[in-house]
Order: sequence, then C-alpha cells, then structure tokens
Amino acid sequence: MAKRWLGLITSKDLVTVVDAEVPDGDNPIVVISDDTWRIQKGDRAAAYSVLHQQCTDYVTENGIEAVVVKASAVTGQGSAKLGLLISAEVRGIVMAAAGALCPVKALSKAVISKTYGDRKVDEYVADDAFWVAHTTGGSLRKLSREAAMLLIAARNV
Repeated sequence: MAKRWLGLITSKDLVTVVDAEVPDGDNPIVVISDDTWRIQKGDRAAAYSVLHQQCTDYVTENGIEAVVVKASAVTGQGSAKLGLLISAEVRGIVMAAAGALCPVKALSKAVISKTYGDRKVDEYVADDAFWVAHTTGGSLRKLSREAAMLLIAARNV
C-alpha cells in the first residue's frame, strides 16, 4: 500500500517541497504536488514562525505519514558560511514542525549515493529517462528532482 510522504530540501530563502504517494518496492512514486515555500522577508524569527506553521498545517491537512529532509553535508572547505548556517536553521524549523506530527528522516546525498543504485545522486537527477520510469502523476520540476530522489531512496534506507 502506498504511503503519503513529503520530501524537503532547504536553503536560506526557500524550501523545495515534493509531496508524493510512495508505494512499496520499486514501483514509481506518484507525484501529488511540487511546490516552493518561500521564507518571508523581514524579521527572521517571525518568518520562521510562519514557516513552522505552514509545514505543520501542510503535514496535518494532507495526511503526510513521513517526511524526508536533505541532511547537511560536510564540505571540508573550511568554516561554514552564513548561508549554510541559515539553511541549517530553516532545516531545523521544518524538521521540528514535521517531527511533532510524523516520523522525519534526514538523508544526505552521500548516503543516497552509497545505498541506492550504482550512481551518484546528481547523475540520477540529470537522467530524464530515470524520472520517466520512477515517477508518475503530477509534473515534477527539474529543480525538484533531488527532493523526489529523497523519497525514492528512503524506501531502501
């Protein structure tokens, strides 16, 4: 039986959101929606409060059973830049909001590359034929493929 999952990728200014029915096995996921939640301009605390409520409302209203978030990655390039730290704050907000309502799993690209198939995540993201074979339903923007990949790979982790 298919489960309703949400794939989230955060940045300092937005959250990429892919909502899909995820069947057991290797059957294609059914994309229900592909959206972007933009972080409000202005006071960051108020913006985070709005994002938290938006995430909570979405998970509740759409019967989301699990959320998969793109995890932080170690770049090995010195100290963290401000954008990376702000992105981590945004990730924490959506993880906390969703985590109060359903299981949340954080997956890094490195883990997916090691546990799913024989290619790197970026190779799957660029492969149009892969997406035709592994997704059905609503349209999926190319920029949202990485969020959908979280859902596809999470079945095997």
